[in-house]
Amino acid sequence: MLNQFITLACLLVIATGIVLVPFPDGAAAIALTMALSAGFILVFRKFTEEKQFITTIFLVGLALRMAFGLLIHIYELRDFFGGDAFSYDAKAATMVENWLGLSINPDTSFFEFDPRSGIAWGMYYITAAIYLIVGRNIFAAQSFCAVIGAATGPMVYFCARRIFNNLKVARFSAIAIAIFPSFIIWSGQLLKDGLIIFLLVVAMTMVMQLQARFNYLALLTLLLSMFGILSLRFYIFYMVAVAVVGSFVVGISSSQRSLIRNAVILAALGLGFAYLGVGQRATVELSVFTRLERIEGSRRDLSRAAESGYGEELDVSTAEGALSALPVGFTYLMFAPFPWQAANLRQAITIPEVLVWWASIPFLIVGLVFTIRNRLRNAFSILMFSLMLTIAYSLFQGNVGTAYRQRTQIQVFLFILVGAGWTVWQESRENKRIIRAESQRRVESQIRANAMDRV
Repeated sequence: MLNQFITLACLLVIATGIVLVPFPDGAAAIALTMALSAGFILVFRKFTEEKQFITTIFLVGLALRMAFGLLIHIYELRDFFGGDAFSYDAKAATMVENWLGLSINPDTSFFEFDPRSGIAWGMYYITAAIYLIVGRNIFAAQSFCAVIGAATGPMVYFCARRIFNNLKVARFSAIAIAIFPSFIIWSGQLLKDGLIIFLLVVAMTMVMQLQARFNYLALLTLLLSMFGILSLRFYIFYMVAVAVVGSFVVGISSSQRSLIRNAVILAALGLGFAYLGVGQRATVELSVFTRLERIEGSRRDLSRAAESGYGEELDVSTAEGALSALPVGFTYLMFAPFPWQAANLRQAITIPEVLVWWASIPFLIVGLVFTIRNRLRNAFSILMFSLMLTIAYSLFQGNVGTAYRQRTQIQVFLFILVGAGWTVWQESRENKRIIRAESQRRVESQIRANAMDRV
């Protein structure tokens, strides 16, 4: 009954999109959505015995993201929720005109990737590729992002199963990613955040797959996902690379076969990175973007926002200043926006979600402790990546809105730990209940035995 209701809800969202979005944009977007969704569902169902759960999670996530996308499209709320979409739309349209020779004086200034620019060039090419197929259709490009966002839930399920081999943890994590508002908001629009989150989970899952057993498809998928991350947000790529390499160095086994396998994988990754020119780019990118002076400039610009900036008085241009600013930045990154500091409607509507997130922190701590004690080798890649990105964002974020937005790139793995903590807590309660019941049974048995002795 529930599955039928979910399918009906998805069909209703699709029908609404076709009706409310003018032809042919609505029809083209829905056709693209259905084709991509069918492909994802077939792939996901092939790799799990929990076919119905995976399908349901995907459809729930898709329905929520498509519904949100319809809302911002119909009521023209992109400026309110994510103005970056207009930039992707305009430049991608110009790129397609240039490819087709339709533009007399094409602006090609952004076509050549400059490592010093920090531009997410991959997002322009993805959007342009969609426009090349269906025409300039921002709703279709947005729907593509919604499908990728919906696919993140099932991927988190696979990732959590790899780490903990526990069905409850995997299910909890997948449900959280599918329905948590911030994931819906940032993956239901034409923004790169949802794509980055999906690729991060794919990369970490492939790492664990390769650690368990060498597989050419998994290796290729890992390389492609890391290249995708590089094209969307280059500094995250280097953190992923460190986490991936560290995972294979640490390994999950000390056997000779395992060591040889890890060495082969590292060599293949090195060749792949060399082919993509990562070494040359890293020299430029890291020398430019890791300077504390540049980080301070970026952070100060964000902090000067009238209603959502914070920490303008901080200075991370020196090592001492960075260390002193880290606790403040971490607090805002993990817990903002604070309900008592809500200065605008954007911050106010996040308050219910923030309260739920705060309530999950105790389970996050329990899950983290359990993971370090019992699953450290399996979870090394996500723990290392989450730690590095948390430190980075704590240093150069200075705006509540961007901190809230970019926190999802860390939360996607933290929710796995929350699921582990919740499961540990539940099992602890169940064990205590069983012990109490057994103790009560023994007491009652002893009382009956005493009574029989007196008789």
